Amino acid sequence: MPVPKKPPPVVAFTRRDLEEAEEARLPVYASRSSRARRQRPLATEGKSFDYRTAYQRDRDRVVHSKAFRRLKHKTQVFIPFEGDHYRTRLTHTLEATQLARTIARALGLNEDLTEACALGHDVGHTPFGHSGEKALNRILSGEDAAVPVPKAVAQAVGAFKHNYQSVRVVDLLEKRYEHPGLNLTNDTREGILKHTAWRRDFPFPNVDPEGLNLSSGCHLEGQAVGWADEIAQQAHDLEDGMRLVEEGKVVALPISRLVVESLGEAWTAARDADARRSLLVRGIIHLLVTDVITASRAAIERWLTARRVTTPDEFYAQRRKLPGSLVAPSSGGERLFRELKEFIYQHVIHSHAVAQHDGRAQHIVTTLFGAFHRNPRLLPDDVLLRYRDLSGVPFLRDVPLKRVEAEVSASYRDRPLFLRCIADHIAGMTDSYAVSVYDALYSPYPRSRPGTPG
Repeated sequence: MPVPKKPPPVVAFTRRDLEEAEEARLPVYASRSSRARRQRPLATEGKSFDYRTAYQRDRDRVVHSKAFRRLKHKTQVFIPFEGDHYRTRLTHTLEATQLARTIARALGLNEDLTEACALGHDVGHTPFGHSGEKALNRILSGEDAAVPVPKAVAQAVGAFKHNYQSVRVVDLLEKRYEHPGLNLTNDTREGILKHTAWRRDFPFPNVDPEGLNLSSGCHLEGQAVGWADEIAQQAHDLEDGMRLVEEGKVVALPISRLVVESLGEAWTAARDADARRSLLVRGIIHLLVTDVITASRAAIERWLTARRVTTPDEFYAQRRKLPGSLVAPSSGGERLFRELKEFIYQHVIHSHAVAQHDGRAQHIVTTLFGAFHRNPRLLPDDVLLRYRDLSGVPFLRDVPLKRVEAEVSASYRDRPLFLRCIADHIAGMTDSYAVSVYDALYSPYPRSRPGTPG
């Protein structure tokens, strides 16, 4: 009688096992979770079994944050409740994450770090997409006459940009632990900040520069996120916006012509407009991602060879000297991408439908900021209590009514910290919450009473 075969052993990998597997598997230029550092030590919270690497823990902390959940109700380009299939900031984040992981996997980078950076890259985004971001930046910079902020105060407040706000969210504003923020690794924080344009001297407060390496380009995983974000945004803005543009104009783009040529009979056989649109967008994404992978592989190899890097230790010794453009398309691929981006701005972003949405969005954000600035009592208690804790002023609802205006003038209206608290509050709103607050303040017959922004 044959002896039954034993089943293969069942294992439960510990963090150390996973780190050792990384060391054995990853090329020398990939980030190692065993070398990751945080702003503060992790609390054990009674847990005796550690089965996640540092970057996996970052990913989980981002996904479980309130700021991440709110992305579901924040606009990408089109206002989400005008159609069930337009993208929101959350769907964009998931799509960008998928592309970033594809690039990272092909290049041998650390997928967990890539995923953590990609999932967190937009958690500081405003309601109403970039129009909300522009409105807040204009106000805080003292450039909006509707909210008079003296220049000296504006200089002390600092400006607004969503990638800096994302770091502010994960460092300070999320409240899940005994300490402020999520206590992410410095590598994830850096990737979140540097996924889009940034400056070492950008006027933004309370972003702890420790670990952000503001004098150098981002690690390779963060660079992969940056281009994945760009490709996802432009390709999907095109897909959502093709209902506004004649198909012939889209197909005439140089990048579209390349895709149509490569599709051959598959394109000519597609009779349905939706099918052609999907074919074209998939082809554009594939072309750009492939170009990024191919060009980046060669660029990374040249950099390693020029600096004689052959081990992880040698790479980490020079990691802070990485140029910010190693993971990037070729010159030809970037030209095709820029042409696509310019086309989308001209025909989609500047279309009548999007202009209407942007005008409405900027009006709502500016009006809400002005209302809170003039009368802080319109702010919810949690914002007033946070300002009290940060500034040491009395809780405004405890101030006798006859002294409120004097207290507001002395301790609120032109205090940079108070203006930043308003910006944090509005930036954390979803589109629907911002509309409901505006409605509650200014409609004679409010449709609903606003809840909380999260």
